[in-house]
Amino acid sequence: MNDVHNSAQLATDDEGFLYNPGVRTAMSAFALPDDTAALEAAAAVRTAAHAIERLRAQGAGGRGLSTGALDVLVRLSNAPEEGLTVGDLAQALQVTSRNITGLVDTLERDTLARRVPDPHDRRSVRVTITSGGRDWLDAFRQPTRRAMASVFRGFSPDDLVRLRHLCLRLADNQQQVERYMNGTAGNAGTALQPPTA
Repeated sequence: MNDVHNSAQLATDDEGFLYNPGVRTAMSAFALPDDTAALEAAAAVRTAAHAIERLRAQGAGGRGLSTGALDVLVRLSNAPEEGLTVGDLAQALQVTSRNITGLVDTLERDTLARRVPDPHDRRSVRVTITSGGRDWLDAFRQPTRRAMASVFRGFSPDDLVRLRHLCLRLADNQQQVERYMNGTAGNAGTALQPPTA
């Protein structure tokens, strides 16, 4: 399925909407006739997510940080003065505590963040952003705004709100499916219902 993501050839259908002919052909061979819309949409979401992630990686990596470390630094910039625990960061970013520990190690090595004792629990530590970390984010902000303006060129504010809404609905539906498959969504014997609008 790698060719699904790498095809740069786009076309316009009869209604004026973009589609990827390579994806449509691949999905038509897999799906029932005239039943490729959801599969094509899923492929388009993956393609868009990969494009945004590549842009983020180039921007952060060009400034010496991974996208994961950037995400931690952004969270720390909005944290209370006492900082956040590794567990708080892991939960917020939906990754493991071990992953966060490695990212904090990197940020601490680069003097962008630091570990401090937890004022409420002597056995625990918190992570805070340093003034150097704030300066790093300030320098990163303007190029990020320019990159996002370029990537979302031609999108109206309403388009952006709708795109955000649809992506989050998709993620919410996926979580419902996952809970159902794990037997944690009420009666596991009940058929999975299509989501409501």
